[in-house]
Amino acid sequence: MGDLVKSEKSKIIELINRTGTGISTPQPYERDIFLFDTYVAGTTHVENIHELAEKLQIGDKLTFAREPNNEFDPQAIRIQTMDNQKVGYVPRQDNVVFSHLMDAGKVLFAEIKDKEIRGKWLRLNIKIYLHEV
Repeated sequence: MGDLVKSEKSKIIELINRTGTGISTPQPYERDIFLFDTYVAGTTHVENIHELAEKLQIGDKLTFAREPNNEFDPQAIRIQTMDNQKVGYVPRQDNVVFSHLMDAGKVLFAEIKDKEIRGKWLRLNIKIYLHEV
């Protein structure tokens, strides 16, 4: 009986890609679906928020992390920079549906739409997106 041998690369795919026939191999379908406009809550409680504010730019992406054991709100969603610096939270009045989506394994993120310093408060207006894979 012959041995099964896995070739390193399919010859037909290699040929299609090399000849430029206009046929492409399927790519994963990804999209970001806009869900909601809101703001970042709790920025006055973030240490060094003014230094962080200088680094944040309009259009920057922010990640979300669930905090189901948060003593103040079991639906809490922490908002952080791409390098995990805490910025604040999704407002309590907005977080119920989003926390359920995240608990179901959905990936949510935000994009900064507007930034303003008001005394000790950093006001960040954000758009929340669902990243669909």
